[in-house]
Amino acid sequence: MRTLNELPTLLKQRRRQLGLNQQDMRMRTGMTQQQYQKIEAGSDPRLSTLLRLLEGMELELMLVPRQRVQEVKELLDSTISNCHRPSEREPESLNNDWDDILRDLKE
Repeated sequence: MRTLNELPTLLKQRRRQLGLNQQDMRMRTGMTQQQYQKIEAGSDPRLSTLLRLLEGMELELMLVPRQRVQEVKELLDSTISNCHRPSEREPESLNNDWDDILRDLKE
């Protein structure tokens, strides 16, 4: 996600992936359907509200250094595509890629 404008679409897609309607979000997030609907409609949520939403939708917020974004996207894309077909890469090498990225983030 590059801009906050993409957030409503991403949340709506994830909610639908989980087979939920807006009313179901009350049980997952503790907010009313109206509160949730405003966010899907484009309202700018507070960070604490966003984190609560992500928790309820089984999502994680990650901060990635800008210079590493493309690398992370490629790694995620390869991981997703490997879930759908047999992998030519060894699972250990995939973990090493993640270890390298995470090590850089810690430094």
